[in-house]
Amino acid sequence: MHFDLIVIGSGIAGLSTALSAAPRRVALITRGVLADDGASRWAQGGIAAAVGPGDSAQAHARDTRIAGNELNDLAAVDALTGAAAEAVAWLEACGVGFDRAAQGYLLGREAAHSQARIVHAHGDATGAEVMRALGAAARAATHLQCFEQHLAESLLQVDGRVVGVAAAGAQGRIGLFAPHVVLATGGIGALYRHTTNPATADATGLALALEAGAGLADLEFVQFHPTALRTRDGRSGQLPLLTEALRGAGAVLVNGAGRRFMPAVARDAELAPRDVVARAVWAELERGETVWLDATRAVGAAFPQRFPTVFASCLAEGIDPCTQRIPVVPAQHYHMGGVRVDAAGRSTVAGLYAVGEVACSGVHGANRLASNSLLEGLVFGRALGRNFAQQPVQPAARFDLPAMTEPVDGTVGATIDTAVRDLLWRHAGLVRDAQGLQQAQKTLQMLQREAATHGERRRVAVAHCIVAAALQRRDSVGAHYRRDAAQMRTG
Repeated sequence: MHFDLIVIGSGIAGLSTALSAAPRRVALITRGVLADDGASRWAQGGIAAAVGPGDSAQAHARDTRIAGNELNDLAAVDALTGAAAEAVAWLEACGVGFDRAAQGYLLGREAAHSQARIVHAHGDATGAEVMRALGAAARAATHLQCFEQHLAESLLQVDGRVVGVAAAGAQGRIGLFAPHVVLATGGIGALYRHTTNPATADATGLALALEAGAGLADLEFVQFHPTALRTRDGRSGQLPLLTEALRGAGAVLVNGAGRRFMPAVARDAELAPRDVVARAVWAELERGETVWLDATRAVGAAFPQRFPTVFASCLAEGIDPCTQRIPVVPAQHYHMGGVRVDAAGRSTVAGLYAVGEVACSGVHGANRLASNSLLEGLVFGRALGRNFAQQPVQPAARFDLPAMTEPVDGTVGATIDTAVRDLLWRHAGLVRDAQGLQQAQKTLQMLQREAATHGERRRVAVAHCIVAAALQRRDSVGAHYRRDAAQMRTG
């Protein structure tokens, strides 16, 4: 089957790319059901955009750079913030129902933003509403063919150029061919003990890119959300997210004694950058404390209306957040690193592109600004799709089709899965040092020898790349915190 473009992933980045590429013929591969697969639908916080009075794209860009410790790619930041307002308007045209006040959008404020600029939909259900609308648009699009419940097993290459994808579904294996293949596969949450990501955020895109020979960048910059709901069963994997908008509304963090600890850590207290708040929560837990998010005064009885998603998650755990504090734990949330791409979304391998969380354009620097995640997939996905739409159609005959690769066993057994999660959580998590990272490398080498499937070898290989990147960057910056950085700088 021949197409003009193949997109792997059906989150906001993948759908924005695919929809914007019309009238080019697009194949969309998703391992689940369209618009229901991936992390986008779980996003609660909203989308950052300078749409309020007195705000500007320049102010948004400045906040983005400050949060990223000034390691951002400046052109990428300007492209992101400059297109934000138009992108929000496009979503509305697609049918997204954003929350509105009398004078326009109902804007929220989140950590490290200089003013309120977060647009929401249905309170804390922004991701679900955005994906509902984009999914409906994708199903109605005549230029788009969706391959649901298909796993992208491998990238097909000829003379070093990516020309297609081998995918497996319920009816067997298929080969899809196109001159352009886009990775929009999301993040790496499945590699950490606690995460806000669904199980499908398992670094498959990074593994595919790595096998194809593409360059990766900034893998050490892993963002942790300070407030995931600590469940009664203490389980690992995906935990319910307690949106940062709760702290923006005035919710506070307290320890088991009911004492706030953030004012002593940062001037902005609970609204300090995420990495600062997450490490403070982690430090309390490491001391044997329990940590709670208290929204009883700030939100109280309005919880069901203002934060319906969080309210439902709390009730499922037997907690009434209107009157009770919520137990929390930090969780891996977002990966600033990924497949190295240029301003046009191109990787270092011909024919291969990446967009959204799986990509690294440098836009986030060392730490992503709150609510720039959906925006990233939206803005850069639209730009990438429109670029493809404007290019002349390239006939399939321009390259010789490669033979299909052998079937790939992508399963990851519980032993390897748990070992990688625990290892990265302990040694490549919120706080790192050389000794722990070196120990992680040795353990990963052992796990690579024990890996029984291709999926397990991929999982360990990506974990090894993350650890190696964290070991190589010896200074503490943004989401990469080295507790031994001070002595290394002075030594």
